[in-house]
Amino acid sequence: MSARVLPGLRLSLGISLVYLSLIVLIPLSAAFLRSASLSPAEFWQAVTQERVLASYRLSFGAAFVAALVNVLFGGLLAWVLVRYEFPGRRLIDALVDLPFALPTAVAGITLTTLYAANGWLGRYLTAAGIQVAFTPLGVVLALIFVGLPFVVRTVQPVLEEAERELEEAAASLGARPWQVFWRVILPTIVPALLTGFALAFARATGEYGSVIFIAGNMPMVSEITPLFIVTKLEQYDYAGATAIAVVMLLFSFVMLLTINLLQAWSRRWSAR
Repeated sequence: MSARVLPGLRLSLGISLVYLSLIVLIPLSAAFLRSASLSPAEFWQAVTQERVLASYRLSFGAAFVAALVNVLFGGLLAWVLVRYEFPGRRLIDALVDLPFALPTAVAGITLTTLYAANGWLGRYLTAAGIQVAFTPLGVVLALIFVGLPFVVRTVQPVLEEAERELEEAAASLGARPWQVFWRVILPTIVPALLTGFALAFARATGEYGSVIFIAGNMPMVSEITPLFIVTKLEQYDYAGATAIAVVMLLFSFVMLLTINLLQAWSRRWSAR
């Protein structure tokens, strides 16, 4: 006979749903209701303006690219932190969480200072013909910075709990290193990589503070959708702002749902 630490299912579920409604569902439904004040034609016109479409392409495209980069290098960083001992390991492990604690505006100012044409790093990149600040490349760089911890902290515990005996057994049976990685290690960490990608993508999609400084906010070039929403709000166009927000919300939801389905599939595949 086990004692119940938490209340029963009905009470626990009821409290959870009320909390979820207050924190998530009601604010999101308010956005839908506010945008419903527009007619279908007005809604379509508000969300399909050429400038808005350009901001969609930059926000979602940069978030996608940044998440892919973080999956690659974040996974590699997690592997190094888990599998190797070296001087400064704990320091690097602590630095991974720096984007969590650092105010996003400070991150944006710092990145702009570094990568501007006269910055410490930007001057050398500019001389090589690569401009980072005030371009879409700068947006991607800022989103990589804020999204890296999500991938590392998602993959790291999976690697720590992985059974190394399986890798040793595969190697003893003659498997080459790339075969051990592809057949033994990768199926174990794929769900974690997908989760890290989803978290990094979601974080990057709505990022504002670290991007507006390095982006330059040039219409049709480096203007992100969250900034365009803020501009609409400053113009007291609340319906237009919420209409654009609804489009971002729906796209992000579909993207995250797709990733969750892929994650569930990968778990079934790795369990075979």
